[in-house]
Amino acid sequence: MSSSPDIAYVILAAQKFSSISAYVNFCFGLIGNLLTILIFMNLKIFHRNRCAFYLIAECLVDLGQLSQLFANEIWALSLNEVDPTKTSLIWCKLRTIMPQWCRLMLASIVCYAAIDQFFSTHYHRHFRQYSSLEMAKFQIGLAGCLCLAHTIPAGVFLNIDPVLGCVISSQALVNYYSYAFYPFLSGVIPTLISSVFSLLAYRNVRRIIRRQIPLERRKLDQQLTAMIFVRVIFFIWLQLPFTVYRIFSIRWVMRPGNTVAYAATRWAQVISTTLAYTSHAANFYIFYATSIRYRRQVKYFFTKRCALVLRRCCGRHPNVVQPLETLSGESGSELK
Repeated sequence: MSSSPDIAYVILAAQKFSSISAYVNFCFGLIGNLLTILIFMNLKIFHRNRCAFYLIAECLVDLGQLSQLFANEIWALSLNEVDPTKTSLIWCKLRTIMPQWCRLMLASIVCYAAIDQFFSTHYHRHFRQYSSLEMAKFQIGLAGCLCLAHTIPAGVFLNIDPVLGCVISSQALVNYYSYAFYPFLSGVIPTLISSVFSLLAYRNVRRIIRRQIPLERRKLDQQLTAMIFVRVIFFIWLQLPFTVYRIFSIRWVMRPGNTVAYAATRWAQVISTTLAYTSHAANFYIFYATSIRYRRQVKYFFTKRCALVLRRCCGRHPNVVQPLETLSGESGSELK
C-alpha cells in the first residue's frame, strides 16, 4: 500500500495539472473562438447562414464557460490554492449555475446545428423550408431561457459543507441529477440527436450532386456538414467522460483525505473536467485540422481581409483599395 506522503504528492500533482490545463484551455480557447467568430462574421459566404450562426453562438457560450473557469483559477491563486467555492456561497452557486447553463447550451447548439444541416441539405423542398435564420435565432433564445430556468434549483439547494465544500443539500435534486439530468438530458439525448441528424445530413450531402443547385452552394453545404459531423464526434468524445464522472461523484461523495480512493477520484475529476473544457476550446483547431476549405478561408481572412483593414487604417492608397464586397464575393478565393 502506498504511503501517505506519496498519496499527498499524487493529489497535489492532480491539482497542479488542473490549474495548468485551465490556463492552457483558456488561452487557446480565447484565441480560437475569437478567430472563429471573426471568420464567420467577415466572410460574405457565411452571411445569413444558419449553421454559421449556430457556430458563432457556440463560440460565445464557449468564451463564457472558459472565462468562469479562468476566473476561478485566478481567485484560487490569490487564496493560496484554496478553492473559492469553499469560502464564498455566492461563488459556490455561480460556479455551478454558469457551467451547467453553458453545458446545456453547448448540447442544444450542437443538436440544433446538426438538425439544421439535415433540413437545409434535404432533397425535398418542403423540409428545406424548416431551415431559416429567424428560426435559428428563436431556438437559441428559447434554449437560453430554458437552460437558465433549469439552473434555478441548483442555485437554491447548493450550500457549503465544512468538509465536502460546495454540495447539493436536497436529496431529491441529487437523485434528479444522478438518474435524469446527467444520464439523459446531458448525456444520451443530445448524443443521440446530434449523431443521428449529423449522419442523416452527411447522407443528404452525398446525394446533393443530383440537385440542380450552384456549385459554390453545394461546396458550402458539404463543408459545413462535414464540420458539424466532426464537431459532433468530438463533442461526444470530450463530454462523455465528464458525464460519467458527475453521475458517480454526485451519487457517491468522496471525503478528502490521503487515501488511494480519493487520489484516484481526484485524477478522474481532473481528466474528465479537462476534456470537457477542451470541448469549449478546440472548435477552431478541429475545423482547421479537418477541413481543407476552412484552412483556405482562414488564410484568405488573414492575407486579404486583415491586409485590407491595415491599409485602410494606415491610409495608404485610399482611392485604389478594392471594395470589400469584391474581396468576399462568392467567386473569391475564400471558396476554393
